[in-house]
Amino acid sequence: MAQFVAKYADGRGQIHQQVATAGSEKELRERYSQQGFLVYSVKPRTTVAPKLLGRRKKLNLEKFLIFNQQFVTLIRAGLPILKSLDLLAERLTDPKMAPYIQAVRDEVRNGTLLSEAFRQQEIFPKIYVTSVMAGEKSGSLTEVLDRYISYQKLSLAVRKKVLVSLLYPAVLVVLVILLMVFLVTYVVPTFATLYSTMQAQLPTLTLALIAIGTTARSYVLAFAGAVVVAIFLFRWWARRDSAREKVDRVKLKLPIAGEIWLKYQVGQLGRILSTLLTGGIPLVQAMETAAESLGTPLLEKAVAAAGKNVREGQPLSASLKSSGLVPPLAIDMIEVGESTGALPAMLNSVAEFFEEDVNTRMQAALSLIEPAIMIFMGSFVAFVLIALYLPIFSLADTIR
Repeated sequence: MAQFVAKYADGRGQIHQQVATAGSEKELRERYSQQGFLVYSVKPRTTVAPKLLGRRKKLNLEKFLIFNQQFVTLIRAGLPILKSLDLLAERLTDPKMAPYIQAVRDEVRNGTLLSEAFRQQEIFPKIYVTSVMAGEKSGSLTEVLDRYISYQKLSLAVRKKVLVSLLYPAVLVVLVILLMVFLVTYVVPTFATLYSTMQAQLPTLTLALIAIGTTARSYVLAFAGAVVVAIFLFRWWARRDSAREKVDRVKLKLPIAGEIWLKYQVGQLGRILSTLLTGGIPLVQAMETAAESLGTPLLEKAVAAAGKNVREGQPLSASLKSSGLVPPLAIDMIEVGESTGALPAMLNSVAEFFEEDVNTRMQAALSLIEPAIMIFMGSFVAFVLIALYLPIFSLADTIR
């Protein structure tokens, strides 16, 4: 079965474009024609998919959460899945998501399972597709989606809390950099022009600052361009899997920040595994899904390797311990959960504990970073003022 991108119009004249699976282009055209659609074009996915998907690989998780809340409400009210998708496809809060939901609806109408229809779009989270599949097999789709919604709410809340905590220090750092650039490239050269007309002997400190300022003023645009190019090249390089793993290893070695980053990832891992196991997914499959759902290649490899050990009969705690990345406290908690038969609940406790620990450590670190930034800024401004005004004080003493 090959995948094609079909462009067609429905009975109301609305034009749709979606990815569909069929044995041939002719078969797909006949299928849509029998459903009463006017087919404009059917092309192999390899030639058109980049234009259809393009830069839309990233899903807006907040709006996807709203879609799932509405989806669950409609299903619980007694509406069939196909009718629910019909209603939501035309009323999405995110227009960019509409083609994918419409494609899911059309695939379901053609007899495809809901989980398979979501999987074919290649944009929806792996954990979501697996959860839907578990709901289909167990006959409890609404309960499984409720658990996914709860997971997504908690995950977004933790992420927002982290971003809000980092916002003020980030703004402060940017303002400090702008102030330093202004003082060095504008204020210092202005004083240099003033002192050049006075024919006075300047202190060594002032001469050094003036040399730095005049040089920086001449090359500030070139330096800014070099910084932009360096950022662009770094982002291009960091998209590779090998580079992402190297970046993760650097993050892990950072003082304070490395430990916080690792605990945040472990908390996310615990949350994903707990959600999948509670939904009835076997542990091995849950670990495969969790490995693909994590955004860090370093931890992805560790979880994937641990999943292989679990498949061979080893306990989860021992498998994660062999990776050398998961903190010992998390290993001990998982081991207790395995021995008591309450692994999903214990994984949820691991997630809650580490998320709270991340929040506490971040607040403690930021409470030290913010004064350090202010002290550095004050020291720099004091250095510039002293270096610039020393000649004025010397001239005043000479006049006296």
